[in-house]
This record gives sequence, C-alpha cells and structure tokens, in this order.
Amino acid sequence: MTESLSTARTVERALLVHQRARGRVVDSDVEELHGLAVSAGAEVVGWIGATRGYPDAGRYVGAGKAAEIAERVKSENVDLVIFNQSISPIQERNLESIVKCRVIDRTRLILDIFALRARTSEGKLQVELAQLKHLSTRLVRGWSHLERQRGGIGLRGPGETQLETDRRLLGIRLRHLQRRLEKVRSQRTVRRQRRARARVPTVAIVGYTNAGKSSLFNQLAGEAVFAADQLFATLDPTMRRLEVPGFGPVILSDTVGFISGLPHSLVEAFMSTLEEVSEADLLLRVSDDNDPDVRERETHVDSVLTEINAGDIPCLFVRNKVDLSGRPFGLVRDAICGERTVRVSAATGDGVSALLRELSLVLTQTSREVTIFLPAMLGRLRAFIFSVCHVLDEASGSNDVLVIRCRADGATIGRIEQHPDFEPRFWAADEIGGSHLGDREGSLNKKNPVDVIKSEEDKGDFEEVSLVAVNSMER
Repeated sequence: MTESLSTARTVERALLVHQRARGRVVDSDVEELHGLAVSAGAEVVGWIGATRGYPDAGRYVGAGKAAEIAERVKSENVDLVIFNQSISPIQERNLESIVKCRVIDRTRLILDIFALRARTSEGKLQVELAQLKHLSTRLVRGWSHLERQRGGIGLRGPGETQLETDRRLLGIRLRHLQRRLEKVRSQRTVRRQRRARARVPTVAIVGYTNAGKSSLFNQLAGEAVFAADQLFATLDPTMRRLEVPGFGPVILSDTVGFISGLPHSLVEAFMSTLEEVSEADLLLRVSDDNDPDVRERETHVDSVLTEINAGDIPCLFVRNKVDLSGRPFGLVRDAICGERTVRVSAATGDGVSALLRELSLVLTQTSREVTIFLPAMLGRLRAFIFSVCHVLDEASGSNDVLVIRCRADGATIGRIEQHPDFEPRFWAADEIGGSHLGDREGSLNKKNPVDVIKSEEDKGDFEEVSLVAVNSMER
C-alpha cells in the first residue's frame, strides 16, 4: 500500500540559550526569544542561562555549559538550539559538533520568521537578499569536506572546489537581487513623488513589534489587514487614504515592526520599505501600554529610526492596549518625557476619536486654510496652486475672479508668493502679507509640531483643563 506523503511543516523542538556578561539570567531575558521561536513555528521545551565575562572564541559558551546543552538536547529530544545572541560561523559549527543538532542564532531566527511572513514579491526579494548575505559566511559548514582541492597522482590539475562554485553562484544571485530591489526602490520613489505633488501628507505607524500597529491601522482606516498577537505579524507595508476630521485626507501607512538586535543586513535589505518611514511627514509612535519594558522598547525604536535617518521626523506618541493595562484612555502627558500621548485600545476603539483630534491638531499646526482671489485669466498660476496645495473649494466670483479655498503650510505659501504671476492683492483681506503668515506657521520638516503644542499650552492651568475636557468628551 502506498504511504501518503504529508507536506505539513514539521514542528521542531527548540531549546533556548541566553548568555550575559554579569548577573543571573532570569525568565524576562528569554521572553522575547521565546516569542520569536513560537512565531517561527517551534515548540520550546525550555531554556538554559549562562554568565560569562566574555564569549568563548570557539564555542561562545564555556566547555561545561556546552556539555550541559548537549545533555539537555539528548534527554529532551531537542531538534534545534537557538542562541539569543549573534554567534559566528565557526562557533555555530563547533557547537553543532558537540550538541549533535542544528544551532542557529537570533539573526537566523528573525530571517526565518520574515521568510514565513513575506507575501508580496518585494518582500520575498528583500528576505531572500538578507538570507543569502547571512548564508554567504556559512557556506563552509555544508562543504567542509570539499573546502580544499585534493592532490596526488591522477588528481593534479585545474579545477574548482564545490565551495568556490557555491560562492560564485551566490554572488551572481546577490547581484541579481540587488538590481531588482533597486528597481523597486526607484518605483517607490516615483510613487512618493506623485503623493508629494498631490500635497497629501503621509502618516506612518511605527513601533516595536507586536505593539498593535496593524490593529490600530485597521481601526483608523476601516481595513482588515492581517493582525495577530505574535511578533512580526506584518511584514509588507500597506497604505490607505484616511480622512482626518478638521484637516482633510492623509495617507496612512502600516509598516514592519522593530525589535532589539535587528540585524544591520536586514535593515539594509528592507531599506526600500523603511524609506516609507524616513520619507513620512509624521510618525505615529505606537507602544504597548501593558508592556512592563515599554521604555526599553521605545529606546530600541529610537535607535532604528536614527539608523534609517528618520529620527528628526515629528512624532505623535500613542499607547495602545489600554484594555489590558486598565489605564484610562484619552489624551495625557507622559510623566517622564513630558510628551503629549494618546492612550487607545485598537481592539475596542476606545480613545480613537481622541487620537484623530490630536492628529488633526498636530497636522494643522503646520498648515492653515487660506483663500485666494485669482483672476480667471491666470490659468498657469491656478494650475500651480492646484499642484502644490490641498484645494478645498473653488467658486466663480464677480468680475471673472476665481475664489480658491485651500490648505497650505508656510513653505507652500512662500512658493505661491514667489510665482511670477502672483500679486499680494490676491490674498483675502485677513491674509494679506502671506509671507509673514508663512514664517509664523513653519513647516513639518522644520519644527516638531509637538513642541509647538507644548509652547502654546504651557500657560497656567490651561493644559490640565483641556486634557480633562478631551477625556470627558471621549467618555
């Protein structure tokens, strides 16, 4: 009888290893690694902690700890040992010869999860590029018996070892992927330029992985993108148009989550995706309000944003999952950093209306509604206004004059005034002197809107009264 073949992914039994320079290893040290292993589809059987002043050059851990790992592998039928730190190829190979099973590090585990989550062709290209870069330093493990050409009678002469062949083929594939990703990068640049010409600001949702970014994106945009209580549930970016009450349309972007120890090669491979963050007009910095290590997580997010040149982009801070933390939703001021923060629950929708009001306030700090009385004959200037502003309304007035009502920031108002066909009399009566108005308003990229809010509201008890009013309205 023919036996049926199963194509299901085999569940591997994994043993976690964490080593630190000083102090005792506790459960919280391996909690995140445990979540990564489960997200990759492994069954975690336990963990081993080690304390060592500096890693061993050949095994990363000491000889005694390596023997302890080998004993656990044998007694618990472990298929895979996962280290919470990056280990070198030689350390990986030496450990495998001792423990008699596969050994991977944190970087390899994250790459495996990304390979599982990639859905679009761009995401798959980026993951493959990162995996091949990681593999290029580990080829010797698979072909150690062919790493040298053999000599002797009948074996001399020109030839190419299997290792050299693999390196050559790998290099060809890497260059091919890099060319394709460069094309994807240029296509994203063109799309961003189109959005810039339409004068629609981009708001990117960023934060630590599993902070509820995709759930918040679904709640705001009314979408149903995949969201789950697991690390790196979202890999490919998603963009939707969002109407912000009191401001107008924006492009809302859901992006990949960040994590501590994110490999630099992975950041480089995903640069075309991460550029959507670095080119955004505003960042929604989402964090888990129920996470006891939320401050540490935010520090890791800061470091990644700095690495991708997004550290100076204005931010609106959001604390998600208040339904789990039990804290009241609404607008508050952070007790430590002093930033205005909105507490929400993406699962229940509590605090979302307060978030939209705050988002509108932050965006309108850098733009305002203006009215232009334009002679109908100036078609070139009219086309320019439509290309750089968000036009709210246009009507025909008397004496062949068009009344254009639009929203623009200070930099855009300055560009309009510098147009050769523009005259100051075209502004409405209360908007004469537009250049002065533009200087007063500033632009998103020149001044943090959160700082503007703080400077305008630090007057007596106004701040406390306004925050209480917003929270009461939310209730």
